[in-house]
Amino acid sequence: MEKKDITTREDVFLLVSSFYKKVRKDDLLAPFFNETIKDWDEHLIRLTTFWESNLFLKTKYSGNPLKVHVNVDKHFNYTISQIHFGVWLNLWFQTVDELFLGEYAENAKSRARKMSTFMYLNIFDSRAKD
Repeated sequence: MEKKDITTREDVFLLVSSFYKKVRKDDLLAPFFNETIKDWDEHLIRLTTFWESNLFLKTKYSGNPLKVHVNVDKHFNYTISQIHFGVWLNLWFQTVDELFLGEYAENAKSRARKMSTFMYLNIFDSRAKD
């Protein structure tokens, strides 16, 4: 398959759905996601909108991912670590690189790196407030 850049919502859905297939099977990450997410079809659509919004700046995502992740960390007794975010990020990079090549693909990796750092720092900070 010849790689192309991420240009459409369908491309974003392919990326998101392929990535979460890996996450759902990963020994470290799967328990967090498989126990938390009840409707994977709805979740993949929601995450497609999230990433489409981040990459193309044309759709509006409504939600509070930080609050959701803080709550998941609390539910799992504050066990989310930077290792989890590292594994998550490596799987994301791997999936982007397997499927796409180009400016938007690189931007997807850059934004994921920034988001994972932001998310982890804020999860860690929220623990001090509990």
